[in-house]
Amino acid sequence: MKKFLRHNAFLLLVAAVVIVLDQITKTLVRQYLALGDSWAPFPVIGDFFRFLYWQNRGAAFGSFQNAGPILTIVRIFIAVFIITFYQKVEIKDQLMKVSVSLMLGGAVGNLIDQFTMGFVTDFIAVGRFPIFNIADSAVTIGVGLMLLDMFIKEKSGSGEDPEEKTGGDAKRNTL
Repeated sequence: MKKFLRHNAFLLLVAAVVIVLDQITKTLVRQYLALGDSWAPFPVIGDFFRFLYWQNRGAAFGSFQNAGPILTIVRIFIAVFIITFYQKVEIKDQLMKVSVSLMLGGAVGNLIDQFTMGFVTDFIAVGRFPIFNIADSAVTIGVGLMLLDMFIKEKSGSGEDPEEKTGGDAKRNTL
């Protein structure tokens, strides 16, 4: 158990920070804005950036509305997959660890809403982009960092397929 906690301390810390920030901001929005109401904190840019209280009963960007039980199962599966995947991430692979930790925090943050209220609280509105929240942002940034990590590894050659290095000869020689 001690080894598990030591290996997963970073994952748990980053995910916890994301979850706490996500839940605090969602609570503030529900407390100070009525459903559908908005607040534009920067009058200079008008309504381009605003906080708008919305209840998302679907998946990302409002897709799959009213698919609550199915989405809950999918979100749980994703959280378990992320934790399992993290166990395979090398200790020195910091960028991948950060990306996976952000994704877990975001997934759990939205799961908490789904379990406790039956919907996910969204509140960040930018232009015509769909309304989102801190958890959604963490997942999106996490995916972006994961893609960046994969790109860097591909460019540096550390993500190469062992068969490509040998030109496929290793496989042919074993037959």
